Amino acid sequence: MYFMNEDHAYNFQNMILQDKTHVNDRERFALFYILGGNEDLFLKRSHVYDFKLHEINPDVLTNAEVDFCSSSKALIRLAYNLYNGHEDSFISPHDLFRTLDSRNYLIAKGAIDMRFGRDIEEQMNEGVEEEMEIEFL
Repeated sequence: MYFMNEDHAYNFQNMILQDKTHVNDRERFALFYILGGNEDLFLKRSHVYDFKLHEINPDVLTNAEVDFCSSSKALIRLAYNLYNGHEDSFISPHDLFRTLDSRNYLIAKGAIDMRFGRDIEEQMNEGVEEEMEIEFL
């Protein structure tokens, strides 16, 4: 599992323990991976996810009680979608990824890989089964 830095790994583990998340719960792992990798979201995590009820709070995106930048909102939407398929009118890949800076883009990719059981390093080591010739005109 790839983490951006030690704080990301610590934040992720902290939320897993606080929530008592089952080791096979990839949905929550992806959610906590995103929240733990972004400092702003980690500080505001209790508004995004209710650790007592073990559920997300989609109203945080529209009720204006907490201030989130567009990049943070995109990450929350992605986290919610990976968690339980949550959708709204801004959930398209284009809308999600166009506002992300390089760091948040990597967090998003890592969460997607985590949710669907993919490991980038493992995929790269598998290589391509058959070589293909591509001719550019």
